[in-house]
Amino acid sequence: MSLLPILETPDPLLRRISTPVEQVTDELRALIDDMFETMYAAPGIGLAAVQVGVPKRILVIDLQEPEEEEGPPVRRPLVFINPEILSESEELQVYNEGCLSLPEMYAEVERPAKVRARWLDRDGALHEEDLDGMLAICLQHEMDHLEGILFIDHLSRLKRDMILKKLAKQKKLAA
Repeated sequence: MSLLPILETPDPLLRRISTPVEQVTDELRALIDDMFETMYAAPGIGLAAVQVGVPKRILVIDLQEPEEEEGPPVRRPLVFINPEILSESEELQVYNEGCLSLPEMYAEVERPAKVRARWLDRDGALHEEDLDGMLAICLQHEMDHLEGILFIDHLSRLKRDMILKKLAKQKKLAA
């Protein structure tokens, strides 16, 4: 396994629509393993393949929630290949989102609170489930990446511009 470079805004590849995975192969599973290692090291809870320069419809999620109030986070890695949202609730939920491609930038985004999704796992098995809470929000965020959409695209122009200016200033200071 190896760490992959995470693309950051304004890299044009982040705006590219990802293509479907034709076949789940050992090479694809190796990419998935590298994506998890990269996501954990960042650290993050979700990562789309396009964020590491591979415009394929693959994403990984691990909410790393503790089993107990005080306990350490427990890893529950989830792989979504060719994910689709089949339906979404009318009920909306606001969550303060961030993104590994926009480091240290956060904003409140409103999304459907529940979704019904279908996807393939790392072995190519088909799943279809109702998802809610943080998993539903994270899946929608990562699926946006597959369409070339960033969380800031859900914001008003003013808020989006403020975040982009802040990001540019941050990069300038780091250089």
